[in-house]
Amino acid sequence: MNTEINYKNNPLHGVSLKTLVTEIVNHYGYELLFAYLNIQCFKTNPSIDSSVKFLKKTDWAREKVEAFYLYQFKSLPRASAEQFELPPRDRIVPLDQQPGLPAVLSLEDAERLREKRARKAAQRDAERAGRPASTSRGAPRSAPRAAESGGAADDPWAKWRK
Repeated sequence: MNTEINYKNNPLHGVSLKTLVTEIVNHYGYELLFAYLNIQCFKTNPSIDSSVKFLKKTDWAREKVEAFYLYQFKSLPRASAEQFELPPRDRIVPLDQQPGLPAVLSLEDAERLREKRARKAAQRDAERAGRPASTSRGAPRSAPRAAESGGAADDPWAKWRK
């Protein structure tokens, strides 16, 4: 019974997806939502109905929007690691945590956040590939080998180019 009380403290409890999307779109607008969430339904022919239709079909996008609603629009403190593993609608919000005013967001902040995420992703990819994180992702990896080994003789496409 105690979990029910805590669950009812979740701002998503009893709020339809359409109501949620309408509230955040009215406050932030489609451009800012796309900048922060990078979900195409907020960029390409955006409307409440088309966004809701897409979000109902796509779990990852819906959870991303619901988390944005909880932690940016309702300004709740970050969830514990255990609660963060659950979908936003299933998270238990402690009774002492009450929703606050919507966060003040800007396109400049969204761009900085996007750059930070890109750096983290590049670092994670580099660690997975076993190479240093400072390696440029844009440079072709085979270019130095071709120059060292003599170039066209080792190039399988050299005959095709002639």
